[in-house]
Amino acid sequence: MQFNKMAESVSFLKLGSKILVKDKDEALELIGKGRSAFVFKIKETNKVLKVFFPNFSHLAQVEADIYKELRGMQNYCTIYETGTNYIVIDYIEGNTLFTNLLKGIPITVKHIKDVDAALLLAKEKGLNPSDIHLRNIIVTANGTIKIIDLARFRQKKMCKRWSDLKVAYSKYYQHKFFPKRLPLFVLNMLAFLYKKQYFKRLLQTN
Repeated sequence: MQFNKMAESVSFLKLGSKILVKDKDEALELIGKGRSAFVFKIKETNKVLKVFFPNFSHLAQVEADIYKELRGMQNYCTIYETGTNYIVIDYIEGNTLFTNLLKGIPITVKHIKDVDAALLLAKEKGLNPSDIHLRNIIVTANGTIKIIDLARFRQKKMCKRWSDLKVAYSKYYQHKFFPKRLPLFVLNMLAFLYKKQYFKRLLQTN
């Protein structure tokens, strides 16, 4: 299977601030979009092709090197190939923690502890786990945690997103009256307000 040819088949169309897929190989199924790349499942395989936007193509090698450092660890994907603007990794069947909130699927204490353990393993490799949020933590069908989107694991500054999420989990989500299912517009609004740092006091630990 020629992954480089599949990556070359992907072209982008920019409409204002939006980036869309203009064309792609028929074997590619679009399953996700981030700030720097589109993610495609390669049909009839258990692999995904992540193709970075032109101005973020350098992140392909950055993320590939991080996956290689974490090779063999169950909470991270295996990387199979990398190119100038793409990587090929495992396709993970499951729900993100974001999807769990949308569907009302409980997020358990074990999930939180498993993420902590996975991040500790990355730190022991000299990495700085960053940009950890609900959309890049997947709970598989057998309950295993998988963390994806690792390009920022080498940044120097300290990222508080995961520690803030843990505070929100313990102070609010675990409260018996807190709704375990939230509509999309509410989750997007909370994410926007967090970025604007409106929750500083609410997320301060006692």
